[in-house]
This record gives sequence, structure tokens and C-alpha cells, in this order.
Amino acid sequence: MRKLRAIGGALVVASLVAVGSAATATSSLTTNLACATQVVSTWSVSRLANETIAVSISAANIGALAPAAHAGYGGILLVGSTAPAHFAGIVATLQRETPEKYAMLVMTDDEGGGVQRLTNFLVTAPWAQTMGKNLTLAQITAEGKKVGLSMQAAGVNTDLAPVLDVDGRAVYPGATNPDGYRSFGGVPAKVASDGVAFLNGLREAGVLAVVKHFPGLGGSTGNTDYGPAATLPWSTLQRTGLVPFTAAVNGGATAVMVSNATVPGLSTLPSSISSAVMQVLRQQLGFGGLIMTDSLGAGALSVLHLSVPAASVKALQAGADLTLAGTPRSPAASLQLAQLTSNAIQKAVNDGSLPVATLEGAAAQVLASRNQVSCPVSPVTTTSSSPVATTTS
Repeated sequence: MRKLRAIGGALVVASLVAVGSAATATSSLTTNLACATQVVSTWSVSRLANETIAVSISAANIGALAPAAHAGYGGILLVGSTAPAHFAGIVATLQRETPEKYAMLVMTDDEGGGVQRLTNFLVTAPWAQTMGKNLTLAQITAEGKKVGLSMQAAGVNTDLAPVLDVDGRAVYPGATNPDGYRSFGGVPAKVASDGVAFLNGLREAGVLAVVKHFPGLGGSTGNTDYGPAATLPWSTLQRTGLVPFTAAVNGGATAVMVSNATVPGLSTLPSSISSAVMQVLRQQLGFGGLIMTDSLGAGALSVLHLSVPAASVKALQAGADLTLAGTPRSPAASLQLAQLTSNAIQKAVNDGSLPVATLEGAAAQVLASRNQVSCPVSPVTTTSSSPVATTTS
């Protein structure tokens, strides 16, 4: 078994104040990740690569993902507004067909307002900015729990929310501003408290909350879905945009999405493929959970002539654990892209540009994020005395 990756002297978040005893929660997470690390150390490179990939698909076509379940991909990213009538049953069947029946991350965006999916199954919530202006923290938590419970009932175990970007502009998100109404507001401390409240509601419902878009898209030069964009300068971001993420990590967040924006003064690369940005999250904030990318099919990556497979390799090299792709054209195209991505990751391991230990660490994080992993039982070794040699003279 290879050593667990050290993260600022700890393997997990040191304080989980919202979920009871910090020491007990930390010990539990550490043990789970340690067991996951032991498990994946026995996997093939192809199995490890698949675990770090999320397959994107329209919810209407969820039934076509049996091959993804069999292959052991780490997650499914669902897009689209409607899902088939027997959606929950289909998801349950897919989960039963995974290797060793380890649960995949079944993800979608249900932030509230205009960013909602599977609306024939999942409940609606107001825009984050509307919640921030009109609801108490307890009410925001209740909204998060309501959303989470509807997700659980549908078999969706992960919400790509809440948005922790600091943006007080009362505008709809678009090509020039990725946030607007998606943000809880323009005051860092308030975004922190409101965002953690929504996170707590999702957690109470048993749904994995993924806070985004680290290290903060508020005030960015544009929307990375459409092309390259930069955040506020790093010197400014540390006093503003980083505040909600610091609060979320200290409040027990166990999954973070990293943006595709560059960070002036920190990284000239998109954050999702930047080791400097990942190190801030791991070392400065002491985050020990799951790091996933934003969509690697975004304009901010394609303008660099990076395909999704190539960008996925760079993301893992930088320190990400789970790679997300863009909106699929068809189920067949989604499965093909996932296989091409897996092939690229395996090639990187084989040519030495991606250490297998790094890939194991990423796969362990994905596995531990939605599974209670049992440590393999070590074989009992018995020590017997060697017979004493005798000599005759």
C-alpha cells in the first residue's frame, strides 16, 4: 500500500463543527479514506483511471449508461430538465451493476432559481441571491434540505451546489458574468454564512454538496464556458472570494469544484489544471476531501487546444481527483469520450508523466466520497520456529 497523500499535515478537514464531534468525524473520514486507499492499491491502471472520470449524459438517456456502470466510472453528470418516469429505478439498477457495487457519484446542478435539472423529480428553490436577501440561515438550510431530500428520492446523491462566488450584481448569469443571481450576494461574510447554511441542508438530507467555483468567480472577466476568463487579482481574492470557501472547509465541506478561470498573481493556467490553485486548497485551506474540475469541455480549455482527455490528464497531474466533461451530444458520444479520457490517463501513467500513486490518491478520494469503505482484511501470518539443524561429528 502506498502512503496516503499528506495535506498540510492532515488527511482530512480538522474541524467538522456542523456534524457533531470534530474529532470523531475527522477520525471517521480519515479511516474511510485510508481504507479506500488500501482498496484502490489493488486495482489495475484502467480501473483507477475510470474511477476519476464522470460521464456526462442527458437525464432522459440515463438508461443507456449500463456500460459506464460496468466499467466502473466514478460518476455520472446529469443534464437536462426532464428524466424518464422510472428514473430512480434505473439509477438503482445502475448502482447495482458497478464493480463490487461501489456507488457512483450521481450528480446534477440544483442550485435554485434558473439553474435546476430534472424538474419533473427535483423540487425548486429560489435563486441563491433571493435566498440571501429574504431568508434566515435556518430557512436557507431548510431549502437545502428540501432540495436534498428530493434528490435522494430520485437516486441523485450529489449536488453541484452551492455557489460560493461573491457577486452582488442582480443579473442573470450569461456570457459576461457566470454568477449574478447564482451568488448569495456581494458581501464575503454573508456569502459564507448563507452558503454553509445551504450546504448543511444538503448534508442533513444525505446528499454530497459540492461547493463551487474555487477560488471564486465573483467579479471575473467573463464566463469560462464561452472562453478564457480571469478572476480578480489573487491579492484581492484572498480578502474576498476565498472567504466563503475557507468557511465551507472549516464547516465540514467534503467536496469542492475548481473553476476554469485563471487567477492573476497566482496562475496563468485555468484553475482546473493549475497545481498552484490546487495547493492553495490543499495546503492553505487544509482541505482533505474530493476535488473535482468544472467542465473540461469549456471554452477556456478548448481555446488552449486542449481536448477533454488531454485536459483531464493535466487536471489529475495538478491535483484534481474527478474530471468532468461537457454537455454530451449523445449517449454513444459520452461513452466514447469517457473511454478516450481513460485511455489518455492510462497512457500518461505508462509514460511516467502521471505517477500511479497520484492516480491512486485521486481514485481513493472519489471512492471514499460516496462509499463507506471496509479495509481489506490482512491475511493472518503465523510464525513457526525453524527446525534446529543438528550436526554430527
